[in-house]
Amino acid sequence: MIKARGIFKGDTVIWGVYCLLVAISLVEEFSAASTLAYKSGDYWSLFSNHAEMLFFGFVFLWVTHNIPCRWFKVVPIFGLTIISIALVCTLLFGHSSNEGARWLRVFGFQLQPSEFAKPIIVTTVALFLSFNQKEESADPRVFNKILIITAIVCGLILTQNFSTAALIFAVVYMMMLIGRVPLRQMLKLTGVLAGVGLLFFLMLLSLPKNSFLFDMPGFGRALTWKNRISSFKADSKETDTTYERALAAAEAGELNRDSLEAARYPIMDKEHAQVGHANIAIASAHIIGKGPGNSVQRDFLSQAFSDFIFAIIIEELGIMGAVFVILLYIILLVRAARIANRCERNFPAFLILGLAILIVFQALLNMAVAVGLMPVTGQTLPLISRGGSSIISVSISIGMMLSVSRYARKRGDKQTVPDEDPEVTAEFDSDEGIN
Repeated sequence: MIKARGIFKGDTVIWGVYCLLVAISLVEEFSAASTLAYKSGDYWSLFSNHAEMLFFGFVFLWVTHNIPCRWFKVVPIFGLTIISIALVCTLLFGHSSNEGARWLRVFGFQLQPSEFAKPIIVTTVALFLSFNQKEESADPRVFNKILIITAIVCGLILTQNFSTAALIFAVVYMMMLIGRVPLRQMLKLTGVLAGVGLLFFLMLLSLPKNSFLFDMPGFGRALTWKNRISSFKADSKETDTTYERALAAAEAGELNRDSLEAARYPIMDKEHAQVGHANIAIASAHIIGKGPGNSVQRDFLSQAFSDFIFAIIIEELGIMGAVFVILLYIILLVRAARIANRCERNFPAFLILGLAILIVFQALLNMAVAVGLMPVTGQTLPLISRGGSSIISVSISIGMMLSVSRYARKRGDKQTVPDEDPEVTAEFDSDEGIN
């Protein structure tokens, strides 16, 4: 037991949540990717590739959680420069998917820089907030600094991946609220965002699909955004009734799959079909589900192993399984809040809260899409969905959270925690740069 604690340091609850999410990922990915395995004729390569990415993610987590959290202050110095260059290179030379340049090939590896931008921005904002804390609130000048940095990074991501840019900005917004940025500034920002967002979406919906704006450089994804919003709004009682009749006929063997999809979505495309089959998966799940490996809709969902993995989880594990997965992310957030409350310095407290909010927000976004509460976004379910860059990025984030948990103590307790190195702890306590 003592030896294990020496290898796996930090908060045991966070370790437990991580291990459970990885276990769920292995089971559900093996099931969800079975159709692709059948088509390729290789029944183990997809699963083994996913398992390898989880293993590499664990390696990154283990290395990161052994780094003293005060060292993370250097991340913005190098990270912002590197990630900005990578995002620019992605815009210019990146590999495209759905009209969006998102991937960059580096030394034979395909990476998604926007995924690594998430923890870098969170670390940067945590550092700025910690440096600018006063007795009653944060220094008002930090507001502009944070907005400028966030706007630059999000601007490089926005045109190719709107959901990631929006997610990063939402997390930064929450961190500024937690970091006591003056309420007057936050209210102004809220008003500006609401106004600009409303005008943007009204303009987007009013443009015809053959508008020349959609052919302009940097606006290739705008038509995809328009289609997703339009299709999300298009559901009506009449089409729902038609769909219910078609579903009943399909279950009786009187209607083929294509007719079922067409009945629900007159304008047929991949995303419409995915939403439809995700709805079927959820509706047929009941309380305990069909059991691991018994999903039916995985055969029709082209993104069953990534964007819509939560629908497969519900279908196989039922409502109870879905609630359990949601609770895991909530526990991660609550645990991060408790650890932040024990931190004697502001930087580690802001850091662990920001990373937890990032992971939980992304999870909720993926779940909302799967159950039909939001248009399709393409955000993965952290640590569960397939995706190498996402798995490594989230693993690094959890490693940073574990590093913070190693040095968090109850206020007023100056005794060394067993997991800590006394010399490093003394150095951490003597850090006057973080107030």
